[in-house]
Amino acid sequence: MSDHADVLPATDAPSSADTVRAFLTALERFDVRAAGELLDPDVVYENVSLPAAHGRAATLRLLRSMPRALSRFEVHTHRLAAAGPVVLTERTDVMVVGRVRVAFWVCGTFEVHGGRITLWRDYFDWAATTGALVSGVTRAVGSLLRGRPRR
Repeated sequence: MSDHADVLPATDAPSSADTVRAFLTALERFDVRAAGELLDPDVVYENVSLPAAHGRAATLRLLRSMPRALSRFEVHTHRLAAAGPVVLTERTDVMVVGRVRVAFWVCGTFEVHGGRITLWRDYFDWAATTGALVSGVTRAVGSLLRGRPRR
């Protein structure tokens, strides 16, 4: 057995995991241009149970709606596992609109080829997400009511 069996060739190319991390970070910054640069022209983006977006242009149309609809977007990655081109994420995504903060669990599957995301598929639980929305609105209304002067 060679002494160099565990040595990988030097490369400046980002790993699949690095590409996914950079993509999610760009989304947090609402940097749609940077996120788009990490998407393959033929990317498929799917929130399971919703229609898939096919292609970079269709995916970017959806991503451009984020800064118009949200005050802030956060990604809290709990686990990220990569094997070759496949990257799995378990995370909590947080959408903020004004005082309403909605945090929900997401499991994402990404495939990365040539430094570009070719597949982005997110799975989440509609009931839990709806519950998070109701909870977020309730907290926001409660904070508004607590802030009102008493009569």
